[in-house]
Amino acid sequence: MLELREVARWYGEGAKKVGVLDGVDLQVMPGQTVAIVGPSGSGKSTLLHVAGLLDKPNKGKVLVDGEDVARLNDDARAGLRNSVCGFVYQFHHLLREFTALENVLMPHVIGGRRDAAAEGRAEGLLKAVGLGKRGGHYPYQLSGGEQQRVALARALMNRPKVLLADEPTGNLDPHTAEEVVKLLFKIVKDEGMSALIVTHNPELAKRCDVYLGMDEGRLSAK
Repeated sequence: MLELREVARWYGEGAKKVGVLDGVDLQVMPGQTVAIVGPSGSGKSTLLHVAGLLDKPNKGKVLVDGEDVARLNDDARAGLRNSVCGFVYQFHHLLREFTALENVLMPHVIGGRRDAAAEGRAEGLLKAVGLGKRGGHYPYQLSGGEQQRVALARALMNRPKVLLADEPTGNLDPHTAEEVVKLLFKIVKDEGMSALIVTHNPELAKRCDVYLGMDEGRLSAK
């Protein structure tokens, strides 16, 4: 579903050049969950941004369903990203002035779409994450775990093929983190999607189909 071939990413040039990714090869198969664990500064988040079409590699290929998309222009990449990828971050990044339901709907609103079918999808996702009765609440009226659940529902709004999660439980207490992890895996399975998860949590990583380590911009099997 998603493949990186010999991907390199660096910033700056000449004496100021800083390498972040060094010839990364990665495959995420349909329905597969892949975890990447590594220390801060090892390149995990940059890898996730390249895989999620938020950033371009300096070298190498990024393939989605076998098509190299790394060299698409910004508009084409943005359109593909909106239809293929769903993102969950350590911090939920909900919009404070919008309700939980409106936050979940946001990917459709940005795309110029808001109809009964979209609202039904958003309501169903809130119900799936245990917040079916909280759609009219604003972020400040929700706990941290509830806000992260809304963020997860929002990431699924456009039925992405792959969910990309960057420390999805890093801002939660252990009990709430466990609830979110169970929910994340259940929804990934129920929705039939793939997942690429960057985490410091080895217990979360061990639940994935593939467990990889990252250090100094390179991947290795754990």
